[in-house]
Amino acid sequence: MARRLAEFVTRRRRAVLIVAVLLALLGGATSTSLFGKLSAGGFDDPGAESGQAADLLEETFGQSPPNLALLVTAADGVDGAAAAEAGTRLTESLAAEDGVRDVVSYWSSGQPQLRSDDGDRALVLATIVGDDTEVNERVGALADAYGGDADGLTVEVGGYAAFSHELSEQSESDVVTGEMIVFPVTLIALVLVFGGIVAALLPLAVAAATSLLGMGLLWALAEVTSLSVFAANVVTLAGLGLAIDYSLLMVNRYREELAGERTVPEAIRATLASAGRTIVFASLTVCIALATLILVPLPAIRSIGYAGVLTALLAAASSLLVLPALFAVLGKRVGTPRLRRRRTSAGDGFWHRLAMIVMRRPLPIATVVTAALLLLGAPFLGMKLGYLDERVMPESSEARHVATVIRSDFATGEQDALQVVAPSGLTEPGEYAERISLLDHVARVDTVSGSYADGASVAPAGPEHARFAAGDAVYLSVVPEPETVELTRELVGAVRAVDAPAETLVGGVAAVAEDADRSLLDMLPWALGAVGLAMVVLLFLLTGSVLLPFLALVLSTLSLSATFGAMVWIFQDGHLSGLFDFTVTGTTISTVPVMLFALAFGLAMDYQVFMLSRIREEYDRGASPTAAVALGLEKVGRIVTAAAVLISIVFLAFLVSDITLMKAFGVGLPLAVLIDATLIRGALLPATMRLLGGATWWAPPFLRRVHARFGLRETSSDAAAPAEPVTAGR
Repeated sequence: MARRLAEFVTRRRRAVLIVAVLLALLGGATSTSLFGKLSAGGFDDPGAESGQAADLLEETFGQSPPNLALLVTAADGVDGAAAAEAGTRLTESLAAEDGVRDVVSYWSSGQPQLRSDDGDRALVLATIVGDDTEVNERVGALADAYGGDADGLTVEVGGYAAFSHELSEQSESDVVTGEMIVFPVTLIALVLVFGGIVAALLPLAVAAATSLLGMGLLWALAEVTSLSVFAANVVTLAGLGLAIDYSLLMVNRYREELAGERTVPEAIRATLASAGRTIVFASLTVCIALATLILVPLPAIRSIGYAGVLTALLAAASSLLVLPALFAVLGKRVGTPRLRRRRTSAGDGFWHRLAMIVMRRPLPIATVVTAALLLLGAPFLGMKLGYLDERVMPESSEARHVATVIRSDFATGEQDALQVVAPSGLTEPGEYAERISLLDHVARVDTVSGSYADGASVAPAGPEHARFAAGDAVYLSVVPEPETVELTRELVGAVRAVDAPAETLVGGVAAVAEDADRSLLDMLPWALGAVGLAMVVLLFLLTGSVLLPFLALVLSTLSLSATFGAMVWIFQDGHLSGLFDFTVTGTTISTVPVMLFALAFGLAMDYQVFMLSRIREEYDRGASPTAAVALGLEKVGRIVTAAAVLISIVFLAFLVSDITLMKAFGVGLPLAVLIDATLIRGALLPATMRLLGGATWWAPPFLRRVHARFGLRETSSDAAAPAEPVTAGR
């Protein structure tokens, strides 16, 4: 297959490049309207109890939780005649807007909880109807129309819809800024790696094609399913990183083959037969790791899984088609005289010497490195999961400022209220409401029979309570005290634990967060089991060893544990909050570990494939188990380190974002990659393989036959033999 692909690409090189350019341009053109199709939401489980409660509220009662909040400030107080008149006009004007319903304000309802404690501010709450995309578009227009100063009032726009809109706009800006930084910095690094501008431009050309085509396919995918704004970040930056990784391996191997006095067609054929096969396996490992995200019932996480799998496949396809076509056009200009001069006898390179030093003292080195990784990972044991909220935005965010003022200056938890829905009705709603009102952190419970607090009725049923009933169905609104989000989340379990006289469903923002975390935790064992099994099978096909796949999983687990520990120490405990400029919440956003695991684990196994395939090649050539490790590390160690540094540069671009969630990726992913490429590949892998000795490559006869038939052997033996041993790429 590799030979046929090489012949096709060499013969049709110009056609391949023309098609690639046209597809990339088409992808870039369609992606200009991509962000209008993406959603900043989707971090909830629609099938969970809270999702069912929300559906019932919408279908049965025609109500949805308010997602728009106008914070209105009056210089002379909101109770003045002028302010009251202007506030009433504002309320009526908002209620007349298309797609806006359930508008209530302090002036229209007289509810004291909609007035700030000092009387200078008041709230107008409303619900924008529609799906995430429609709400995102509508809130942008409403913010432009109502935000600012008018009629003696200052209006600030907040609520979940405004937060989502700001998150979407910031993500779009981050993509553009990240690309502007990454490309020139990466080009400089590639020139240093390859020592020539021609070879340095090749990975960037493949990366650009991958990212543009990926954005175009994401636009098409958004037509049939809901996608998160973060999916675009994944396609752009992960696409750049993976394309550069695979291109480095291909360019390095192609230059080795040229240095062995092959012709250009022979070098292309040998490169695809060796490095090309490795890239196929490497991309499959990344796809499998990221495919675990598709198992998550949260739409945003699932869409990132789609984007990740799509990106890995595109990066591999571009590297296997576009890059060989460029090789065929450029010929030997990709190689450099300097590369040939550097070729020396095997065994004198830095990575060879490092491997031999490690393998002379494998047990002490493995012990020290393992202890260091476990120490770094210790904070992970104290991880506390939290939900994505407005605090991930910078302090300059208007939506964040509105939410902060509401929590601090208003004696209400209206926006955080829980809804307890009884679809078949309640015989004694008042008695049930009284019991719920006795729970800690409950300020008030409203239902069809009145309002309750501290186990007693505080207001009889009135016209305002009629909305809590529709036919036989009834619901209760459990308003928490103006406490923190974390205490409100604790209230969810307490409300669900109260014995109900009929079937009930608990919904609300805090319930959504609680159910999302529960869905993630319930899915985790299945996802880990599936990805572990798939990786064992793939790595066996790569190495032919029974032990090495399990060793690779253990080493990757150690690496990720250290990364997660550092993330908890930095972002949850806030030790470097001043350096990275984010707000400490005392929790870790629950979706971060899941997404970070999939991306980091996929990249870790990516590098496993790079190194183990080359070590296996040396072992198949007759080297001893110890020599195979040293020679394999010598030939691919330099390029793996370069790949790790380059992909870290790409991921560091996440740090330009003002969103804490993206900053976490900007720290976590480079940290995971660098730990894996240094401590794991440079120390633990050779040390443990030396301790295993000949048992490293053991497999029972049946599995040896399976590997002989289906396994990967990175070798260029199907092409013309090089004139002399190739040792370039140390």
